[in-house]
Amino acid sequence: MALAIGVDIGGTKVAAGVVDPDGHILARLRRDTPAHDPDKVEDVIANCIRELAADHDVEAAGLGAAGFVDAARSTVLFAPNLAWRNEPLRAAVEQRTGLPVVVENDANAAAWAETRFGAGHGQPHTVTLTVGTGLGGGVVLGGELIRGAFGAAAEVGHMILVPDGRPCGCGLLGCWEQYASGRALVTEARQRSARSPEDARLLLELGDGRPESITGPMVTMGAVAGDPVALAAFEAVGTWLGHGMADLAAILDPRVFIIGGGVSEAGELLIGPARATFQAQLTGRGHRPSAMVRVAELGQDAGLIGAADLARR
Repeated sequence: MALAIGVDIGGTKVAAGVVDPDGHILARLRRDTPAHDPDKVEDVIANCIRELAADHDVEAAGLGAAGFVDAARSTVLFAPNLAWRNEPLRAAVEQRTGLPVVVENDANAAAWAETRFGAGHGQPHTVTLTVGTGLGGGVVLGGELIRGAFGAAAEVGHMILVPDGRPCGCGLLGCWEQYASGRALVTEARQRSARSPEDARLLLELGDGRPESITGPMVTMGAVAGDPVALAAFEAVGTWLGHGMADLAAILDPRVFIIGGGVSEAGELLIGPARATFQAQLTGRGHRPSAMVRVAELGQDAGLIGAADLARR
């Protein structure tokens, strides 16, 4: 049985695991990320790999990193939360571990895992959207992960949906993730609570009476309990999500949209308005097949599983 190690590298934690060819995690561990020091991050990654490899016969390791990865799956060109700039990560970790290493963008790795083993299993044409603090994505067409000429494909969160709209951390205005993400959900809830405090009584109670204290989990709790403002915030974010999905469908024509990330845990609160808007805005609606919209199945393990499977290949 060909085993591989997957490593999901985030700004606060490094999660690693041994993954079999069916996507099952056989062993795992987790370490804190010393995000301010690139060399120490690489030491943590290598130590995780060596510890897991000591007890399992593994053939390769895959690293999922939040950032731009070059076309050769070798160098992290830019990772905003890890202080990596043109970092030769593959060579650094191979030197420390003696194993072949593949580096991939974390959203791409998660998309690959969901397509192979999760909500897109059996479907060769998928688009995965990770709705977390921001909005990431990954595209699989014809059973192949689409990476683009320079390795930077599927940065869907930075499509411009609203010209001259909300400022984005990338430096542009009106990016999709400013309207369809966890950050956008909180922005909507805070603004609506400030405008209509009577409709947001439950939500404001959760936030100690102050709109600026409202958090994403509070919005979800409020929506589940029927708070009108919390429900309206999910409706707004889901609607924007559906708009972008319709645009992507016009270009990529996937069979399945897979919605993952922390915000997707709200289920139909988010997926319902997203699916409805997608159907309403789809080019040629009523005269063409329409993609299914599914919630991701692998949760926080998707990046780890996908990175390992890509390394094995």
